[in-house]
Parts: sequence; C-alpha cells; structure tokens
Amino acid sequence: MINSVIRRIKKSDKIGYLMSLPYLISFALFIAFPLGFSFILIFHKWNIITPMRWVGLKNFYRLFHDVEFLRAIYNTLIFLVIHIPLQIVFALLIAVLLNQKIKLRGFFRAVYFMPVIVSGVVITILWQQLYSYETGLLNLMLTSIGLPRIPWINDPSWAMPSIAIMATWKNVGLYIVLFLVGLQNIPAYLYESAELDGASAWQKFRYITVPALNSTMVLVVILSTIGGFSLFIEPFVMTGGGPMNSTLSAMLYIYNQAFYFGHMGYAATLGFFFAFIIFVVVLIQKRIVENK
Repeated sequence: MINSVIRRIKKSDKIGYLMSLPYLISFALFIAFPLGFSFILIFHKWNIITPMRWVGLKNFYRLFHDVEFLRAIYNTLIFLVIHIPLQIVFALLIAVLLNQKIKLRGFFRAVYFMPVIVSGVVITILWQQLYSYETGLLNLMLTSIGLPRIPWINDPSWAMPSIAIMATWKNVGLYIVLFLVGLQNIPAYLYESAELDGASAWQKFRYITVPALNSTMVLVVILSTIGGFSLFIEPFVMTGGGPMNSTLSAMLYIYNQAFYFGHMGYAATLGFFFAFIIFVVVLIQKRIVENK
C-alpha cells in the first residue's frame, strides 16, 4: 500500500516537473543566466568585441564619482515626483466616476484602458507630434485662445514634466482598473448607513472610500514607482535624453553605457546599484503608505 502511494507520488512529481520544464528552461535562459553573467561583468571591463579584463572594484569607484549618473537619477526622481501623484489622482477620480451607473460605462472603461495595450513607441511618436512647437495640436490650441506657445520638449524645464504627462496618459488605464476592482469590493451597506446618518458625497469618499482602498493604494504606488524607475522608451524615442540631459533617465544612461559606449561591465554595475536603490525606495514607500 505504502509503496503504491510512493510510486504514485513519484509519478505525479515527474508529471509536475515535465509540465514545469518550459518555464524552468525559459527562467534559466532569460533570467538566471543573464543575471549571473551580469554579476560577473561587475568585476570586468568588456566591450563585447575584446576579451573580458578583470578590474576588481574599479567599476564601483567610477560609479560613485559619476556626476552624469547622479544627474540621471535626479531626473528620474523628478519624473516620479510628477508622475506618481498625477497617476493616482486621475486614476482614482476616473475610477470613482466609472463606478457610477452611467451610460456607455463599458465603452468609457475600454477607451481609458486602450493606451495601456498600445505600443509605447507608437504612443511616444504620437505625443512627439502633439508637442511640436510649430505644428503641434497642443500649441495650436493654446494660440487659438490667445496664449503663447510652450516649448514642451525643447526646453529643459518643460521636457521632463511633458514626458510625465504623456506617461500618465498612457498608463492611467491600468490603475483605473485596479481602483475599480477595489471600489467594487467595498460593501454597499457602508454607504447606505452613511446616507442614513446624513453624510455628504465628500464625507463618504473621505471616510469610506479612501480608507477601504488602502491596500489598492499601496499596490498602485508600488507599481507606479517601479514603472517610473523603468522610464526608458519615452526619453529614448522622444528626446534622446535632451535637451541638455534634462530627460536623461537612469535606465537610458545605463543603456547608453552598455550599447552606445560599449562599457558592459560598468553598465552592469550601474544596473545592480540602481536595482538596489529601487528596492530600498519601494520598501520605504510601502512602510509609509501602510502605516497611514
């Protein structure tokens, strides 16, 4: 009897391992191996063409004296400061509106989510045309009501906020969906009790909706932060990091070091260091949001 059970368990294990094999192979090829190889690169100088040369901790020494990398991190933080509040406020407000019994609710939900599934390159090229100083639709609208043109992506002080606005427009649909799920999990009797007590719409939102969405808020803040730190396609396609490095994000800087200058070892060092920064920031952010 026991032997039969053991044989059955072993057979089910084999089937389980067999079913997991495609994932295990892809994990080994596309995650474990690149990660291990990148870690080895940290201690080497390599430009893909010539053999790797051991340099010890020189890449770390260079990292802590790299002013341009600090500028890239600063730009990324500026982007996050603009992007995350915009993302949360718009996503929450639109989700609350789309949670009401309005006409064409399904249509509007689909419209808001559509930019999420469109290629980031396509969205960026589209917004590049909208931001054009001479022929862009946004500036044409401003001049039509007597306002001056804005150098959206041509001026260092405007470039990163412009990219943050575009990124918010593209990604807000995803967070609307998350907030909608959270809103639909709030028990209706809470609102009914509040109405019986004479609570206003703002009081219901402030004292029922917002506290009930706390766990969703944590998820949205963390996802927005990780997504914001990964800023790459928008500045790469739209501005190339300019003007005057004002939109040079950390990910774009790492990419340039690896594939433009051929500093693979240094790029790997930057990548690990930047991943550590993201981990620390997300951890702190999670503690702060959860304790509120």
